[in-house]
Amino acid sequence: MGWQEEITELTTRGKLSELMGGTEKVERQHHFGKLTIRERIDAITDVGSFREIGKLAGVGQYDDAGHLTGFTPSNFVFGTADLQGRPVMVSGDDFTVRGGSADASIAGKRQQAEGLALELKLPHVRLVDGMGGGGSVKTIETAGRTYIPRVAGWDTIVNHLAVAPSVSLALGSVAGIGAARVTTAHYSVIVKDTAQMMIAGPALVNWARLGDVSKEELGASRIHTRNGSIDDEAASEAEAFSLAKNFLSYLPSNVDHLPPRTVCEDPATRIAPELLEIVPRDPRKVYKMRKIINAIIDTGTFFEIGRQWGKSIITGLARIDGVAVAVFAEDPMIYGGAWTADSCRKLIRLCDLASTFHLPLLHLVDCPGFLIGKQSEESGTIRVGSTAFAALGQASVPFCSVVIRKAFGVAGAANTKPGSHHFRYAWPSGDWGSLPIEGGIEVGYKAELAEADDYDAHLASIKERLNRVRSPFRSAEFFEIEDIINPQETRQHLCNWINLAYQALQTGTCHFSYRP
Repeated sequence: MGWQEEITELTTRGKLSELMGGTEKVERQHHFGKLTIRERIDAITDVGSFREIGKLAGVGQYDDAGHLTGFTPSNFVFGTADLQGRPVMVSGDDFTVRGGSADASIAGKRQQAEGLALELKLPHVRLVDGMGGGGSVKTIETAGRTYIPRVAGWDTIVNHLAVAPSVSLALGSVAGIGAARVTTAHYSVIVKDTAQMMIAGPALVNWARLGDVSKEELGASRIHTRNGSIDDEAASEAEAFSLAKNFLSYLPSNVDHLPPRTVCEDPATRIAPELLEIVPRDPRKVYKMRKIINAIIDTGTFFEIGRQWGKSIITGLARIDGVAVAVFAEDPMIYGGAWTADSCRKLIRLCDLASTFHLPLLHLVDCPGFLIGKQSEESGTIRVGSTAFAALGQASVPFCSVVIRKAFGVAGAANTKPGSHHFRYAWPSGDWGSLPIEGGIEVGYKAELAEADDYDAHLASIKERLNRVRSPFRSAEFFEIEDIINPQETRQHLCNWINLAYQALQTGTCHFSYRP
């Protein structure tokens, strides 16, 4: 007899699933500048590598004889694929079918995607466009009951953070569970103009008498990439896919492996003569820290994360002699490099990412301390700063610092990793202490200055006395700083460090979990 009839039906059902919400809904998706879920999967994965799971899930329509007459596929597509030659889990909402609510088996498929990614220790790329399975008011009628809120499988998503990399891309109007899935990832991107992220949409906000607002006013990319809810902004879906692939290229497939080391054609002995004069002698003048970062790492490998928020600290990934590293550096052009509450939150995420996926940490130091003032106190900077300092101390990977200029106060103490022995270098421009001389003289010498006949002249004489012993070479005499190096040769020292650090890296689960 054979099974040809069933095979024909299988093929038919598969083709119906590929039609998604139909020609009209697909055209509508394109009209708003967005790809369909199947186009997105094809765009981000290696050609021909996608293996779909659950393609037959959906809602069938039948005639009286039981023959299939129509089919509405599930609004969630997932499966395994290769991304840059490595296996991943890829999943996403099909907004051409009911906008990502829970009406068409999305919840079960989403849980399966998350569960398989965890158990198989696969990186997970989430293409989010909708509610992500949270249901709607209409669900009450179709289910015949109300339900008490429960996010089934959320523990799986959180547990995956400690096992394998996850990337979430906000590619449309994202709300509810969808928004939570975007933020609960190691790296997130939102597409400018065509995507928004919000806890609840305009209709619910208006009902709550909180204003008549648009989706852009609630959740535009400029909002969430400035408050840190989403890491980065992309101008197009294609750019979002590129950012995701670039991010994953620095990380191992899971915690049981080391990050892939690439062949480095940038000589370890390369000199950077421009660094000799980049730091001004006047401590009030600024310079571009990113120029230093790019001069000492492997050429063209700096991948900055979160540039639009917590701006006084620059964070990102890079390579040194082919080894992936996590880099952070104060930006003297923003608050002089002082640590703010937001920049500390950004630093915590980087430290946790480095610990989870075995990335050595490099700190280029120019820190005048925590940002001071009323606004800083109101934002709880010292609390978040203490957490950041704890995260740095808990980091389970090799650490190295280069003191470029300032290292003052509690935040400036991050030139060392608490509780560890590590390489630390300083440039001749290094300047450190409990607080800057310029800001502390009039407090420390208040009584002496009060008795002076000529306040300004006496203040100048005190500055001159202190500056005589301010040289970093005096600190080196007492082994307060291990090595003072020629700025031009910084790369050479870091390449030596990274090759030693790479030998010390250990795989496996970190002793604490990643904090989303």
